Amino acid sequence: FFGMEPKIAVLSHSNFGSSRHGNAKKMEKAVHLIREMAPGLEIDGEMHADAALSEEVRDALVPDSKLTGRANVLVMPSLDAANITYNSLRMLGDGVSVGPMLIGMKMPAHVLQESVTARGIVNMTALAVAESQSTEESA
Repeated sequence: FFGMEPKIAVLSHSNFGSSRHGNAKKMEKAVHLIREMAPGLEIDGEMHADAALSEEVRDALVPDSKLTGRANVLVMPSLDAANITYNSLRMLGDGVSVGPMLIGMKMPAHVLQESVTARGIVNMTALAVAESQSTEESA
């Protein structure tokens, strides 16, 4: 509902099969399952974060990657990885964070972190309104 086409990178410690570790194989399997369920999605992986965010790095590894440009959706291998990444980017980045978001559920759900600011509450409220309007338009 953001008006953007998702460019999905499935992240791992492995780049496109460079490791046969169980976690890397899990992420590789996730890519295959998603491609079967939603063949129109632009998705690739498993890959390092630098490959996800730089087409130049990714092309050096896998010139025929299904992902073009910079990924705008990062699928993490675990809750730990997702939480560490989110909070690191939130603290180090100059951007505004909105989230975490739970997408694809039957009913909308939004989570506020314990450290949420007033700006964060306003942002999450705006997200909820946008999601609600998007749901009404598609009904």
